Amino acid sequence: MNVVALSGGIGGAKLAAGLARIVPADQLMLVANTGDDFVHLGLHVSPDIDTLLYTLSGKGDPVRGWGRAGETWSFMAALRELNAEDWFLLGDKDLAIHVLRTQALRDGASLSEVTETLASRLGVTVRVCPMSDDPVRTTIRSEQGLLPFQEYFVRLRCKPRVQGIQFDHCTRATPSAAMMQALGNPDLSAVILCPSNPYLSINPILSIPGVRRALKACAAPVVAVSPIVGGQSLKGPTAKIMSELGQEVSARTVAEGYADFLDGFLIDRADRALIPELEAMGVSVNAADIVMQSEEQKIEVARKVLAFADRLDRR
Repeated sequence: MNVVALSGGIGGAKLAAGLARIVPADQLMLVANTGDDFVHLGLHVSPDIDTLLYTLSGKGDPVRGWGRAGETWSFMAALRELNAEDWFLLGDKDLAIHVLRTQALRDGASLSEVTETLASRLGVTVRVCPMSDDPVRTTIRSEQGLLPFQEYFVRLRCKPRVQGIQFDHCTRATPSAAMMQALGNPDLSAVILCPSNPYLSINPILSIPGVRRALKACAAPVVAVSPIVGGQSLKGPTAKIMSELGQEVSARTVAEGYADFLDGFLIDRADRALIPELEAMGVSVNAADIVMQSEEQKIEVARKVLAFADRLDRR
């Protein structure tokens, strides 16, 4: 079993955790969105990579879904005393990974190399790689003008109305060599698109030249897990963005965005009425309980998506 999973933040990390429990570590690759990356207070922050690393190492905060468990906030308190920017939370423990990453990048290491080193030091045995070593930055076109992703997502709490989304520098970026090699593996068993926000987490990966083509050409079935259940997003502003962009808040809309390479779509039982329409698109569909709140549910959804992929014809 050789599996590649494309993941964003909290929603993607849930399925990634389930996959990591049932797929041998040397046969699973997790590709992280880096469109959220930014430099804050001089530090290179990679939120989606860190969410995966903390989740897989068992150090993540199970309540917030991001950051480290047992975090303290003395650094943030000191920033406030100095009247400095405090809108993006950097915990005392969390600072370590940002400092080490920033220093390594300044010393000439690639983001892939830094991620591999950090994963090893945290005890993560699954391969985690960024979508690219080149900078791709998600920017929101809004009623307030162009907003860097973290300004929109964290500082403004997704309140501005979204008019469009762009991925700056994507046409100049080269996809991760490790990801492309894995997608070209003739023994690849499955490619999984985690139930991450398609607009903010998966589309940045797909925006890099060659990625969609590689997904379409890979030997294994490509299966997505819907981030929409019963017309509502499982996590974050997915439904809000869809509505503001004039799109139907539906699993069908998500499938349409992946239609050029998608073989299978795992939807929630609440959306079973959509099966005929989805199958008319040429996509195989399976309905199951896909909401992941417990560790057991994460593992169960991972089992279901892999079993579904196994039933699909290899290309």
